[in-house]
Amino acid sequence: MAARLPPDGHGHYVSQMHDKVDVLIVGSGASGAAVAWSLAETKMRILCLEQGDWVKPTDYPSNGRDWEARLFSDFAINPNRRARETDYPINDAASPIKVVNFNGVGGSTIMYTAHYPRLHPSDFKVKSLDGVADDWPVDYETLEPFFAENDRITGVSGLAGDPANPPHQPPMPPLPLGKSGQRLGKAMNSLGWHWWPSDSTIATTDYDGRARCINLGHCTPGCAQGAKASTDITYWPAALRAGVELRTRCRVREVTVDAEGMATGVVYYDSEGVEHFQPAELVVLACNGVGTPRLMLNSVSGKFPGGIANSSGLVGKNLMFHPYAQTFGYVDEEMDGNHGPPLCLWSAEFYETDPSRDFVRGYTYQFGRGVQSIVEAISSTHQGRLPFGPDHHATYRKLLTHRLYLSAICEDLPEEHNCVTLDPVARDSNGIPAPRVEYKIGENTKKMMAHAHAHARQVLEAAGATNIGIESPILNGGWHLLGTARMGDDPERSVVNGWGRCHDVKNLFIVDGSIWVTSGGVNPTSTIQALALWIADNIKKRAANATLFD
Repeated sequence: MAARLPPDGHGHYVSQMHDKVDVLIVGSGASGAAVAWSLAETKMRILCLEQGDWVKPTDYPSNGRDWEARLFSDFAINPNRRARETDYPINDAASPIKVVNFNGVGGSTIMYTAHYPRLHPSDFKVKSLDGVADDWPVDYETLEPFFAENDRITGVSGLAGDPANPPHQPPMPPLPLGKSGQRLGKAMNSLGWHWWPSDSTIATTDYDGRARCINLGHCTPGCAQGAKASTDITYWPAALRAGVELRTRCRVREVTVDAEGMATGVVYYDSEGVEHFQPAELVVLACNGVGTPRLMLNSVSGKFPGGIANSSGLVGKNLMFHPYAQTFGYVDEEMDGNHGPPLCLWSAEFYETDPSRDFVRGYTYQFGRGVQSIVEAISSTHQGRLPFGPDHHATYRKLLTHRLYLSAICEDLPEEHNCVTLDPVARDSNGIPAPRVEYKIGENTKKMMAHAHAHARQVLEAAGATNIGIESPILNGGWHLLGTARMGDDPERSVVNGWGRCHDVKNLFIVDGSIWVTSGGVNPTSTIQALALWIADNIKKRAANATLFD
């Protein structure tokens, strides 16, 4: 390690330099962990930089009785509210949906609900089938073996035979439906609509060193039991054993390039605010659909004045969120919403395009067991359902553990005006420009959401629910950050090629949700990880036959 290098392209002095690595991965979440594990077998020197830290199981809220209150403080899903030292601010004032993420080893898999569907085959061919958006340069059949490999490593619980999805065999049995799941399933049967026990990455049996779920409570603020498959306990232990280095508390400022436009490494800050330069032969970005365009747009040079690999002008454009349309109601019988996991079944009844509807594409229903005590109190007070005064406690007793809900994950079509840019004012604690999100819900999606609410009401009424309400869209529903560095064969209309390599920078790869072309109508983590494994497989094969940069 050498001290105090000459100024970088911005006049900054980089005080520390490290030995060159073969592969440098930025981000340790769903995709970064999968790529690190896959590439480890090559015996290349692989380093991952993570701006967060390891989260100890003893620190998870579910270890204490105040776990639900901590959802509104140090384990809030919204980083602006959570405001940990390792977080960065996000200006999402111009969006009806607020960004949800987590910075730490495992990334947002620490906080996800572990609902684990795959994209459907039709999702890769939206232009051909429905005349909107674009087709992907890869299809479901190509990714299927990587889905299967990811299911095995991650540990998926589910039931084979779902008629709405391609055949696959989850390695563990499904989560129990519980009282709420059974009631909702019977309601769907009465309507003649599809439903199925959902795939989940929550262990229902002891699996690969992980203990089975013991229903500690809601799974979002981290699973102290270790039953939920966050990548800090799945991919990372195997990758570290194979020789990958993981360096935490490293906030990357920019990717640097040489005169020929090849990536040379990154500049980052350590926990003490000291600048470092980490050289690398290959750079892989895995920072999610907001963090990746933020880093790329901040990587300005003479070669790339508009941000690295941005000759198309599409870095940061076409942000897709999946607007969530939630419909809920209350039944007379006490349900089991106070027992996790929160999601137990799904429906693809309205997933594919139906010419009789006034919108294209569709959505998935997620069926929820209910909500916990504090969330019920806050939600019902906000919506005027829970009064103050003499009737407060009696009304609350009728609401708590009596709620059922359906959340429709609505497909979000790409629109260039939905974007991530660099905020001209806001900065993180190291002075790096914060991302600014501008987003509007499209007209097609608005029609889809209205359809979802109307049909969810039918389901709830069939289940005997009354006092039905909606949340549309869910405010803190920006879990799925997609499309801001899209893949494609045409360099003028995409940022990366069909296997994740940037058109403009042949040793720069992107593996997270930002490369998605369309969003589908399902949670993206399973597909993100399958894509990451597929891109890693391409890197290995092309490196072996010397065609990686062709």
